[in-house]
Amino acid sequence: MKSRPTANPPNRFHDAIVRYDEGEGPPAAQITLIEDQSRSILSHNDSPDVGFSWSCNPYRGCQNACAYCYARPSHEYLDLGAGTDFDTKIVIKPKAAELLREAFDKPSWKGELVMFSGVTDCYQAIEAELKLTRQCLEVCLEYKNPVAVISKGALVERDIDLFTELAKEVGFHLSVSLAFVDDELARKIEPWASSPSRRLKVIEKMAKAGVPVGVMCAPVMPGLNDDQMVRVLESARDAGATSAGWVLLRLPGAVKQVFEERVRVALPLAADKILHRIRETRGGQKLYDSRFHTRGRGEGVYAQTLAQLFDTTVKRLGLDRRDDERDFVTKFQRPPKKTAQLSLF
Repeated sequence: MKSRPTANPPNRFHDAIVRYDEGEGPPAAQITLIEDQSRSILSHNDSPDVGFSWSCNPYRGCQNACAYCYARPSHEYLDLGAGTDFDTKIVIKPKAAELLREAFDKPSWKGELVMFSGVTDCYQAIEAELKLTRQCLEVCLEYKNPVAVISKGALVERDIDLFTELAKEVGFHLSVSLAFVDDELARKIEPWASSPSRRLKVIEKMAKAGVPVGVMCAPVMPGLNDDQMVRVLESARDAGATSAGWVLLRLPGAVKQVFEERVRVALPLAADKILHRIRETRGGQKLYDSRFHTRGRGEGVYAQTLAQLFDTTVKRLGLDRRDDERDFVTKFQRPPKKTAQLSLF
């Protein structure tokens, strides 16, 4: 099924030309880049539902255009929309590496794990041109600061040299986000992300190179992809993944509308069943519950069944090693300051 054309008139901001793998794009609408002049790059997280405290987001918005992305409402704080604006108006931080270096130089920084990224895919297509994520990772290597990366992008293969060096010298882990094994179904829900089959090749390549790599089975969407969870985990293990995590579908704010509209267009005969199943994991009436400890796991019999299925499968496959910031022992060290050499004359 082809995605419907998306209206996105050009504006005064820079329009980027990006490259996609064969068969992996491009989106119907032109991508517009908007420069962000933020004075900081690290975001602190105090949610008990995630395994990291600090994240680095070189971008905001995401070209993957996943209907379920929980970060969509963040675009509304920029006076942009959570729908096609989030997919096509990408905010970039051109000084990301410089800002990260400044953060690491502050006496208060103790070398904690930094996650790339919290509200975007740091390896979305525009990264091939701008290299903001790579520049930030080079700073992490320079300061020996531990790093974790989560991405759907096959572009991560470009930086395998950095990943291996980080893993050897600093502490590094890559999680490949994988919600489907069915390429055709995935394309309907996450239209411009790398295909599941392509992501499995990423896991295989990373594992063979000695890069610590796991699979994030996320999001699990009741009635839509929950029947693929076991196959996702088995396929990832066979490709070389050594750990796994999962998150239940989250639909905060405007994401509910974006997701429901996409499902009704792409899967009209199954839409009502999918929405009903989602509500079963959210108290029976709601599509989302924002409470800590509940938003990422749900509640009720159906949610408990999904959790048990995941736990028993990862144990059977040997994927029950969990990775979070507590697993990283920091080797953080600021490099010597470079000073200009004075002339002898």
